[in-house]
Amino acid sequence: MSAPDQLPFACECGAVSGVVEQVSPKEGDRVVCHCIDCRDLVRHLGQEDRVLDHLGGTDLYQSRCARVKIRSGREQLSSLHMTEGKTLRWYASCCNSPLFNTYANGKVPYVTTLLANTERSRADDLLGPPIGHVFAEQATGDASALTPMPFNRLMRRFLKRMLKDLLSGDRRRSALFDPETLEPIAQPRRLTEAEQKALGRA
Repeated sequence: MSAPDQLPFACECGAVSGVVEQVSPKEGDRVVCHCIDCRDLVRHLGQEDRVLDHLGGTDLYQSRCARVKIRSGREQLSSLHMTEGKTLRWYASCCNSPLFNTYANGKVPYVTTLLANTERSRADDLLGPPIGHVFAEQATGDASALTPMPFNRLMRRFLKRMLKDLLSGDRRRSALFDPETLEPIAQPRRLTEAEQKALGRA
């Protein structure tokens, strides 16, 4: 049984599961991201119907890195770079469920959990509605009614949590990175040229 402030998650087939601890609007940010990379990741994994909203957005919760606990299926975790950038996308190789976004390594501590893998009513109770929409200009339809969340404002909020993780040593307690080397526990790969072309990116 989960604690009242824990948000359980599981991949589509249930092999990878865990919880996010100390979940609240004060401890993290719930946003919807409409960026092309988030959307193309979901398309690449064939999870559009389960993850994306009607404007191609992904419902996310960004929290401190040590708050995510993996209870099962650690060996099923895979990681992927969509571009040459530093964002690392984590998914369950057993069923291609996108799970988390992080920095390329644990040196910049944060974790973003895809809320499609959680019980929506529990997420709503703990977090309330999204505080805004990131990259709304990249939405797949009319985004004029959305509340924009400028990326620089989101980063300012993130920096406060990052400093806490750096000062407390929590960045070495992430479930996704080796505590000594801060390297990802699943060797990352990058999209191949053929995979890029399939997404219309090359």
